[in-house]
Amino acid sequence: MTSITNRPLTGRKVAAIMCACFAIIISVNLTLAYQAVRTFPGLEVKNSYVASQSFDVDRAAQLALDWDVSAEVRAGILRLEISKDGQPVSPEIRSVVFGMATSVAADKFPELRFDGTAFVAPIDVQAGNWNLRVVAEAADGTVFRQRIIVRVVQ
Repeated sequence: MTSITNRPLTGRKVAAIMCACFAIIISVNLTLAYQAVRTFPGLEVKNSYVASQSFDVDRAAQLALDWDVSAEVRAGILRLEISKDGQPVSPEIRSVVFGMATSVAADKFPELRFDGTAFVAPIDVQAGNWNLRVVAEAADGTVFRQRIIVRVVQ
């Protein structure tokens, strides 16, 4: 049987243990803060107050379009379907950003083309939580902005 030497717990040892514990806590906090700032996707608008002034009017105009919108990736093809009353709609696409929900590091900017029923573009994507942020303009000039959750079918 082994014997354990009894050494006294001195003030220096307690101080060293406390310093080591705080060093671990601080290093973990700094690592998490760095990761949060590094992956922050940025601001949606420059001035949220100014954007809020027309939000209700813009939302009402967008809802009045009565569009059904969905997106999916199947066999390497991004497909954005916009329809009204079951008929495809082909608005002018101003901008499209395809990316992860929490990071801009993997953002892609696909060039969508209308194939008669939907907007399509080739895209290389892995499984995950993907979003498609679309800004389009209807024939009547109404701006349509929406973040669409993309279903990835492997």
